[in-house]
Amino acid sequence: MTTTDWLEELRAERSDLGRASTAGRVADVLRTRITEGHLRPGTRLSEEDIGAALGVSRNTLREAFRLLGHERLLVHEFNRGVFVRRLTVDDVRDLYQVRRILECGAVRRLAERLASPSASSTVDLLAPVRAAVEEGESAAAQDAWVAVGTANMHFHQAVADLAQSPRVTEAMDHLLAELRLVFHVMDAPQAFHATYLPENRAILELLEAGDLTAAESAIATYLDAAEAQLVEAYAAAATRG
Repeated sequence: MTTTDWLEELRAERSDLGRASTAGRVADVLRTRITEGHLRPGTRLSEEDIGAALGVSRNTLREAFRLLGHERLLVHEFNRGVFVRRLTVDDVRDLYQVRRILECGAVRRLAERLASPSASSTVDLLAPVRAAVEEGESAAAQDAWVAVGTANMHFHQAVADLAQSPRVTEAMDHLLAELRLVFHVMDAPQAFHATYLPENRAILELLEAGDLTAAESAIATYLDAAEAQLVEAYAAAATRG
């Protein structure tokens, strides 16, 4: 996606900001662009272009940049401007450590709730997980591999949401934006994402069957494999660099 393309998409967000335009909402818009893979690591963010696209003041935009800087998504370089952050191998390892806590913990919490005599069905809770799996499979059938990556983000967000905790949901939202910056290191997104599509489906089926112990174990194995693959890709990129 070119700079012109994603700025045009920002203009479409302008009407949604309306009178409630805030730095937090602007940060949400930019974070979504990062999570969906439109803003790559190292991209310089122009105050003039983004401010004009969204129709917000420079002060509001700078506050949004500051918020995203605290989330480790953007970095300000003196006399150069604001850039989408480039992550390191240490970032990858830490992100996956947090993912295990959030995703495996969410499934474990769901199991604890379902053990209660007053527990309700998981059907409604699993609907977003199922929708994300189907979204990824549909995108793969169209060879839309960036969209497959976005569907994968939706899948893992939906898994974390099983905790039914606003704080877990928010933490996962921020973490996934960072994670998308990691995925850009993969030279072949199709080969990377295609591997995990059947695993997403398998995890969904375990959740639907109520085998939450096996689902938690499958997620942990999945995350171990993905971390190892990304760490290896970072090492290869460092060697080339």
